Amino acid sequence: MIDLHTHSSASDGQYSPKELVEKAKSAGLCVLALTDHDTVEGLEEAKEAAKREQITFVPGIELNIKWVTGEFHLLGLGLKEISSDLKGEIKALSRARKERNQKIVAKMNEAGIDATLGELETLYPAKSLGRPHFADFLVRKKVVKSKQEAFDKYLAKGRAFYCEKEGADLDFAVDAILSSGGVPVIAHPLSLYLSWGKIEGVLSEIRSRGVQGLEAWHPGARETDCKRLEEMARRLGFFITAGSDFHGEKVRADRKLGHTAGNRKIADSYYTDELLKFLKV
Repeated sequence: MIDLHTHSSASDGQYSPKELVEKAKSAGLCVLALTDHDTVEGLEEAKEAAKREQITFVPGIELNIKWVTGEFHLLGLGLKEISSDLKGEIKALSRARKERNQKIVAKMNEAGIDATLGELETLYPAKSLGRPHFADFLVRKKVVKSKQEAFDKYLAKGRAFYCEKEGADLDFAVDAILSSGGVPVIAHPLSLYLSWGKIEGVLSEIRSRGVQGLEAWHPGARETDCKRLEEMARRLGFFITAGSDFHGEKVRADRKLGHTAGNRKIADSYYTDELLKFLKV
């Protein structure tokens, strides 16, 4: 099995980069990508652990992109050396994330919940503090009984504590990934919230702007939709990736390392030959 979309405690995952690699080894994976949100802080630790565990490691990142509909997340896979452009983009996104977090804290305070950003940063010393941490905090404060309830009532789009997150410019993000030796891949494209009648045209435009891969297989989609996305992606000239978007059992219990839509194993016999040739890992 392989997995080209995972997260560690360097952003909003449960496990440290080292622990994530060890879990991947125990799960039988031979190839693992670490794609933390808007940070590369965990890559070196994961790379060293992968050497010890004899796993092929794909250094990556997941960037939030400014877009008119839904959520656009861009994976950068196979990063070689982090360019000044990518470092600058990470800093800008980190500042935007902190501003957004402060707004969420203000909304919580208005609702009578005692919290400060400093308290949250102390409780969750991840480099990319995000909504999963706020969800856990609300459980700790006994405002809700579960993280899912926190999202459903307060943190999902349109809910009381939700604040829009600033994203990177697509063209600049693509160039920043390419200049770092990586390849840009659109993550979970159904999160763009486009109809089937519109999505192919939009994906074609995204492909023309330098995004080379498409994550057709993701646990947030149905298998039938993933097959449809794969067929569409091949028509448009994308290469195909698959991932679990694993964050850890305490964060998303429904997602398992090396498994994607329909709990399907991500088989190396299908994906590895195509992807590793392209990524030159």
